[in-house]
Amino acid sequence: MRLPATRGPVSDEVVRLLRGANPAESLDFGPAQPAVHDEDLQLSLWICYELGYRGFDDVDPDQDGGLALHALRKDLEKRWLTGLTALVAPIEADPADVPRALARLAAADGGPSLAKFLQRKASAAQFGEFVAHRSVYHLKEADPHSWAIPRLSGRAKAALVEIQADEYGGGRVEEMHSELFRTTMRSLGLDDGYGHFVDDVPAVTLAVSNLMSLFGMNRRWLGAALGHLAAFEMTSSLPNRRYGNGLRRLGGDAAATRFFDVHVEADAVHEQIAAHDLCGSYAAEHPEAAGDILFGAACGLAVDAEFAAHLLGSWEAGRPSLRTRALSGAA
Repeated sequence: MRLPATRGPVSDEVVRLLRGANPAESLDFGPAQPAVHDEDLQLSLWICYELGYRGFDDVDPDQDGGLALHALRKDLEKRWLTGLTALVAPIEADPADVPRALARLAAADGGPSLAKFLQRKASAAQFGEFVAHRSVYHLKEADPHSWAIPRLSGRAKAALVEIQADEYGGGRVEEMHSELFRTTMRSLGLDDGYGHFVDDVPAVTLAVSNLMSLFGMNRRWLGAALGHLAAFEMTSSLPNRRYGNGLRRLGGDAAATRFFDVHVEADAVHEQIAAHDLCGSYAAEHPEAAGDILFGAACGLAVDAEFAAHLLGSWEAGRPSLRTRALSGAA
Protein backbone atom coordinates (compact mmCIF):
# COMPACT_ATOMS: atom_id res chain seq x y z
CA MET A 1 0.00 0.00 0.00
CA ARG A 2 1.25 3.45 -0.95
CA LEU A 3 0.44 6.76 0.69
CA PRO A 4 -3.04 7.96 -0.35
CA ALA A 5 -3.71 11.20 -2.17
CA THR A 6 -3.89 14.10 0.26
CA ARG A 7 -7.10 16.04 0.93
CA GLY A 8 -5.90 19.38 2.23
CA PRO A 9 -3.08 21.28 3.93
CA VAL A 10 -2.91 19.05 6.99
CA SER A 11 -2.58 15.76 5.14
CA ASP A 12 -0.14 17.54 2.81
CA GLU A 13 1.96 18.35 5.86
CA VAL A 14 1.77 14.78 7.18
CA VAL A 15 3.10 13.45 3.88
CA ARG A 16 5.79 16.15 3.73
CA LEU A 17 7.03 15.16 7.18
CA LEU A 18 7.11 11.50 6.17
CA ARG A 19 9.23 12.52 3.18
CA GLY A 20 11.75 14.08 5.56
CA ALA A 21 10.83 17.73 4.99
CA ASN A 22 11.11 20.37 7.69
CA PRO A 23 7.85 21.24 9.45
CA ALA A 24 5.82 24.16 8.13
CA GLU A 25 6.04 27.36 10.14
CA SER A 26 2.27 27.55 10.32
CA LEU A 27 -0.59 25.28 9.33
CA ASP A 28 -4.09 26.23 8.21
CA PHE A 29 -6.66 23.75 9.51
CA GLY A 30 -9.39 25.29 7.40
CA PRO A 31 -12.92 26.27 8.44
CA ALA A 32 -14.48 24.57 11.43
CA GLN A 33 -16.63 21.57 10.53
CA PRO A 34 -17.85 18.39 12.23
CA ALA A 35 -14.75 16.31 12.87
CA VAL A 36 -16.40 13.10 11.74
CA HIS A 37 -16.86 14.57 8.25
CA ASP A 38 -13.59 16.54 8.01
CA GLU A 39 -11.79 14.94 5.06
CA ASP A 40 -8.37 16.47 5.81
CA LEU A 41 -8.50 15.70 9.52
CA GLN A 42 -9.63 12.10 9.17
CA LEU A 43 -7.19 11.24 6.38
CA SER A 44 -4.32 12.84 8.32
CA LEU A 45 -5.17 10.78 11.39
CA TRP A 46 -5.58 7.63 9.33
CA ILE A 47 -2.09 8.04 7.83
CA CYS A 48 -0.59 8.69 11.27
CA TYR A 49 -2.29 5.64 12.74
CA GLU A 50 -1.44 3.39 9.80
CA LEU A 51 2.24 3.90 10.57
CA GLY A 52 1.56 1.77 13.66
CA TYR A 53 -0.07 -1.01 11.63
CA ARG A 54 1.45 -2.01 8.28
CA GLY A 55 2.83 1.30 7.12
CA PHE A 56 3.34 2.29 3.48
CA ASP A 57 5.50 0.80 0.76
CA ASP A 58 6.75 4.26 -0.22
CA VAL A 59 7.71 5.32 3.32
CA ASP A 60 10.95 4.07 4.86
CA PRO A 61 10.08 1.99 7.97
CA ASP A 62 12.63 4.07 9.90
CA GLN A 63 10.91 7.31 8.89
CA ASP A 64 8.15 8.26 11.32
CA GLY A 65 8.03 12.00 10.73
CA GLY A 66 9.93 12.72 13.92
CA LEU A 67 8.80 14.93 16.76
CA ALA A 68 6.98 17.28 14.41
CA LEU A 69 4.61 14.55 13.20
CA HIS A 70 4.15 13.26 16.75
CA ALA A 71 3.12 16.75 17.86
CA LEU A 72 0.81 17.15 14.87
CA ARG A 73 -0.85 13.83 15.57
CA LYS A 74 -1.50 14.88 19.17
CA ASP A 75 -3.08 18.11 17.94
CA LEU A 76 -5.23 16.17 15.48
CA GLU A 77 -6.34 13.79 18.23
CA LYS A 78 -7.39 16.74 20.41
CA ARG A 79 -9.50 18.02 17.53
CA TRP A 80 -10.97 14.54 17.01
CA LEU A 81 -11.82 14.24 20.70
CA THR A 82 -13.41 17.69 20.70
CA GLY A 83 -15.56 16.53 17.81
CA LEU A 84 -16.48 13.35 19.63
CA THR A 85 -17.53 15.19 22.79
CA ALA A 86 -19.74 17.39 20.59
CA LEU A 87 -21.29 14.23 19.17
CA VAL A 88 -21.55 12.30 22.46
CA ALA A 89 -21.89 13.83 25.90
CA PRO A 90 -19.75 12.33 28.71
CA ILE A 91 -21.60 9.61 30.58
CA GLU A 92 -21.52 9.05 34.32
CA ALA A 93 -22.02 5.49 35.49
CA ASP A 94 -22.07 3.30 38.53
CA PRO A 95 -19.19 0.83 37.99
CA ALA A 96 -21.40 -2.03 39.16
CA ASP A 97 -23.98 -1.08 36.53
CA VAL A 98 -21.66 -0.99 33.52
CA PRO A 99 -22.89 -4.20 31.83
CA ARG A 100 -26.52 -3.09 32.15
CA ALA A 101 -25.66 0.44 31.01
CA LEU A 102 -23.98 -0.99 27.92
CA ALA A 103 -27.10 -3.06 27.23
CA ARG A 104 -29.24 0.07 27.52
CA LEU A 105 -27.02 1.96 25.07
CA ALA A 106 -27.18 -0.91 22.59
CA ALA A 107 -30.95 -1.23 22.93
CA ALA A 108 -31.45 2.51 22.47
CA ASP A 109 -29.31 2.70 19.34
CA GLY A 110 -31.54 4.59 16.95
CA GLY A 111 -29.21 5.00 14.00
CA PRO A 112 -30.55 4.60 10.46
CA SER A 113 -31.06 0.96 9.51
CA LEU A 114 -28.43 0.43 6.87
CA ALA A 115 -28.72 -3.31 7.48
CA LYS A 116 -32.42 -3.38 6.58
CA PHE A 117 -31.75 -1.52 3.33
CA LEU A 118 -28.93 -3.88 2.36
CA GLN A 119 -31.09 -6.88 3.19
CA ARG A 120 -34.16 -5.81 1.23
CA LYS A 121 -33.39 -3.17 -1.39
CA ALA A 122 -29.70 -2.64 -2.18
CA SER A 123 -28.47 -3.27 -5.69
CA ALA A 124 -25.37 -5.34 -6.28
CA ALA A 125 -23.40 -2.14 -6.88
CA GLN A 126 -24.62 -0.61 -3.63
CA PHE A 127 -23.77 -3.75 -1.69
CA GLY A 128 -20.32 -3.64 -3.29
CA GLU A 129 -19.90 -0.04 -2.17
CA PHE A 130 -20.78 -1.03 1.39
CA VAL A 131 -18.17 -3.79 1.33
CA ALA A 132 -15.58 -1.40 -0.13
CA HIS A 133 -16.20 1.05 2.72
CA ARG A 134 -15.98 -1.65 5.35
CA SER A 135 -12.74 -3.04 3.92
CA VAL A 136 -10.84 -0.13 5.48
CA TYR A 137 -11.45 -1.78 8.86
CA HIS A 138 -12.31 -5.40 8.14
CA LEU A 139 -9.03 -6.16 6.37
CA LYS A 140 -7.36 -5.48 9.72
CA GLU A 141 -10.28 -6.71 11.80
CA ALA A 142 -9.59 -6.95 15.54
CA ASP A 143 -6.16 -5.28 15.30
CA PRO A 144 -7.19 -1.91 16.83
CA HIS A 145 -8.67 -3.56 19.92
CA SER A 146 -5.69 -5.88 20.33
CA TRP A 147 -3.63 -2.88 21.49
CA ALA A 148 -5.53 -3.25 24.78
CA ILE A 149 -4.31 -6.77 25.56
CA PRO A 150 -0.93 -5.89 27.15
CA ARG A 151 -2.59 -3.14 29.22
CA LEU A 152 -4.98 -5.52 30.96
CA SER A 153 -4.63 -8.22 33.59
CA GLY A 154 -6.71 -10.91 35.21
CA ARG A 155 -10.25 -11.69 34.13
CA ALA A 156 -10.55 -8.72 31.77
CA LYS A 157 -7.40 -9.72 29.90
CA ALA A 158 -8.54 -13.33 29.58
CA ALA A 159 -11.92 -12.15 28.24
CA LEU A 160 -10.36 -9.93 25.59
CA VAL A 161 -7.98 -12.68 24.49
CA GLU A 162 -10.94 -15.08 24.19
CA ILE A 163 -12.78 -12.65 21.91
CA GLN A 164 -9.72 -11.81 19.84
CA ALA A 165 -8.75 -15.46 19.41
CA ASP A 166 -12.07 -16.02 17.63
CA GLU A 167 -11.52 -12.93 15.49
CA TYR A 168 -8.15 -14.32 14.42
CA GLY A 169 -9.64 -17.69 13.51
CA GLY A 170 -8.31 -19.63 16.48
CA GLY A 171 -4.93 -19.83 14.79
CA ARG A 172 -6.30 -21.00 11.42
CA VAL A 173 -5.60 -18.48 8.69
CA GLU A 174 -8.58 -19.51 6.58
CA GLU A 175 -10.87 -18.80 9.55
CA MET A 176 -9.49 -15.33 10.31
CA HIS A 177 -12.31 -12.85 9.96
CA SER A 178 -10.17 -10.59 7.79
CA GLU A 179 -9.61 -13.51 5.42
CA LEU A 180 -13.31 -14.34 5.34
CA PHE A 181 -13.95 -10.71 4.41
CA ARG A 182 -11.45 -11.03 1.56
CA THR A 183 -13.53 -13.90 0.20
CA THR A 184 -16.62 -11.70 0.31
CA MET A 185 -14.75 -8.95 -1.55
CA ARG A 186 -13.57 -11.31 -4.27
CA SER A 187 -17.10 -12.68 -4.68
CA LEU A 188 -18.22 -9.13 -5.52
CA GLY A 189 -15.40 -8.59 -7.98
CA LEU A 190 -13.62 -6.14 -5.66
CA ASP A 191 -9.89 -5.72 -5.23
CA ASP A 192 -9.06 -7.21 -1.81
CA GLY A 193 -5.72 -5.45 -1.40
CA TYR A 194 -5.13 -3.98 2.04
CA GLY A 195 -6.06 -0.29 1.95
CA HIS A 196 -7.08 -0.43 -1.71
CA PHE A 197 -10.19 1.72 -1.24
CA VAL A 198 -8.77 4.37 1.10
CA ASP A 199 -8.67 6.99 -1.66
CA ASP A 200 -12.29 6.24 -2.49
CA VAL A 201 -13.93 6.40 0.93
CA PRO A 202 -15.09 9.62 2.60
CA ALA A 203 -14.05 11.03 5.95
CA VAL A 204 -16.81 9.27 7.88
CA THR A 205 -15.55 5.84 6.78
CA LEU A 206 -12.03 6.72 7.91
CA ALA A 207 -13.56 8.02 11.15
CA VAL A 208 -14.99 4.57 11.93
CA SER A 209 -11.47 3.13 11.77
CA ASN A 210 -9.80 6.14 13.40
CA LEU A 211 -12.09 5.92 16.41
CA MET A 212 -10.86 2.41 17.15
CA SER A 213 -7.25 3.43 16.65
CA LEU A 214 -7.61 6.53 18.85
CA PHE A 215 -8.90 4.44 21.73
CA GLY A 216 -6.73 1.40 21.08
CA MET A 217 -3.39 3.14 20.57
CA ASN A 218 -3.67 5.58 23.49
CA ARG A 219 -3.35 4.04 26.95
CA ARG A 220 -5.35 6.94 28.37
CA TRP A 221 -8.40 5.64 26.50
CA LEU A 222 -8.16 1.96 27.48
CA GLY A 223 -11.61 1.99 29.08
CA ALA A 224 -13.10 3.58 25.96
CA ALA A 225 -11.48 0.91 23.77
CA LEU A 226 -13.15 -1.80 25.85
CA GLY A 227 -16.51 -0.04 25.74
CA HIS A 228 -16.24 0.44 21.99
CA LEU A 229 -15.57 -3.26 21.49
CA ALA A 230 -18.52 -4.17 23.71
CA ALA A 231 -20.89 -1.93 21.76
CA PHE A 232 -19.50 -3.31 18.51
CA GLU A 233 -20.21 -6.88 19.60
CA MET A 234 -23.57 -6.11 21.21
CA THR A 235 -25.02 -4.53 18.07
CA SER A 236 -23.53 -6.88 15.50
CA SER A 237 -25.48 -10.13 15.33
CA LEU A 238 -28.76 -8.91 13.82
CA PRO A 239 -27.15 -6.56 11.25
CA ASN A 240 -24.82 -9.32 10.10
CA ARG A 241 -27.78 -11.66 9.66
CA ARG A 242 -29.38 -9.01 7.47
CA TYR A 243 -26.18 -8.41 5.50
CA GLY A 244 -25.88 -12.13 4.82
CA ASN A 245 -29.51 -12.37 3.74
CA GLY A 246 -29.08 -9.34 1.50
CA LEU A 247 -26.09 -10.86 -0.22
CA ARG A 248 -27.97 -14.14 -0.67
CA ARG A 249 -30.84 -12.17 -2.24
CA LEU A 250 -28.30 -10.83 -4.74
CA GLY A 251 -27.04 -14.31 -5.56
CA GLY A 252 -24.15 -14.64 -3.13
CA ASP A 253 -23.16 -18.22 -2.33
CA ALA A 254 -22.20 -19.72 1.03
CA ALA A 255 -18.56 -18.71 0.66
CA ALA A 256 -19.52 -15.12 -0.14
CA THR A 257 -21.85 -14.79 2.85
CA ARG A 258 -19.76 -16.73 5.36
CA PHE A 259 -18.12 -13.63 6.84
CA PHE A 260 -21.54 -12.30 7.84
CA ASP A 261 -22.94 -15.68 8.84
CA VAL A 262 -20.01 -16.40 11.18
CA HIS A 263 -20.57 -13.09 12.96
CA VAL A 264 -24.22 -13.87 13.68
CA GLU A 265 -23.26 -16.70 16.03
CA ALA A 266 -19.86 -15.48 17.21
CA ASP A 267 -20.98 -12.01 18.21
CA ALA A 268 -23.98 -13.35 20.12
CA VAL A 269 -21.43 -15.06 22.38
CA HIS A 270 -18.92 -12.22 22.31
CA GLU A 271 -21.46 -9.65 23.46
CA GLN A 272 -21.89 -11.44 26.80
CA ILE A 273 -18.15 -11.84 27.29
CA ALA A 274 -17.51 -8.22 26.33
CA ALA A 275 -20.22 -6.73 28.55
CA HIS A 276 -19.64 -8.80 31.68
CA ASP A 277 -16.24 -10.50 31.72
CA LEU A 278 -14.39 -7.69 29.94
CA CYS A 279 -16.07 -4.38 30.75
CA GLY A 280 -17.79 -5.45 33.94
CA SER A 281 -14.59 -6.91 35.38
CA TYR A 282 -12.49 -3.92 34.32
CA ALA A 283 -14.98 -1.46 35.84
CA ALA A 284 -15.00 -3.41 39.10
CA GLU A 285 -11.19 -3.21 39.29
CA HIS A 286 -11.00 0.36 37.94
CA PRO A 287 -14.22 2.14 38.95
CA GLU A 288 -12.85 5.46 37.74
CA ALA A 289 -12.95 4.07 34.17
CA ALA A 290 -16.71 3.38 34.12
CA GLY A 291 -17.50 6.66 32.37
CA ASP A 292 -14.80 6.06 29.76
CA ILE A 293 -16.19 2.60 29.01
CA LEU A 294 -19.63 4.03 28.30
CA PHE A 295 -18.18 6.99 26.40
CA GLY A 296 -16.31 4.62 24.09
CA ALA A 297 -19.45 2.59 23.51
CA ALA A 298 -21.56 5.67 22.79
CA CYS A 299 -18.94 7.08 20.41
CA GLY A 300 -18.86 3.82 18.47
CA LEU A 301 -22.64 3.83 18.05
CA ALA A 302 -22.74 7.52 17.10
CA VAL A 303 -19.98 7.34 14.48
CA ASP A 304 -21.50 4.20 12.97
CA ALA A 305 -24.83 6.06 12.74
CA GLU A 306 -23.09 8.90 10.85
CA PHE A 307 -21.56 6.31 8.51
CA ALA A 308 -24.94 4.68 7.85
CA ALA A 309 -26.59 8.05 7.26
CA HIS A 310 -23.96 8.92 4.65
CA LEU A 311 -24.50 5.72 2.67
CA LEU A 312 -28.28 5.84 2.83
CA GLY A 313 -28.39 9.55 2.03
CA SER A 314 -26.14 9.09 -0.99
CA TRP A 315 -28.18 6.22 -2.37
CA GLU A 316 -31.47 7.99 -1.74
CA ALA A 317 -30.12 10.94 -3.74
CA GLY A 318 -29.18 8.58 -6.57
CA ARG A 319 -25.41 9.00 -6.26
CA PRO A 320 -22.65 6.60 -5.23
CA SER A 321 -21.47 6.71 -1.62
CA LEU A 322 -17.78 6.55 -2.57
CA ARG A 323 -15.80 9.69 -3.35
CA THR A 324 -14.14 8.79 -6.64
CA ARG A 325 -15.96 5.95 -8.30
CA ALA A 326 -19.19 4.00 -8.62
CA LEU A 327 -18.89 0.24 -8.43
CA SER A 328 -20.51 -2.11 -10.89
CA GLY A 329 -19.54 -5.35 -9.16
CA ALA A 330 -22.10 -8.13 -9.30
CA ALA A 331 -22.96 -10.51 -6.51
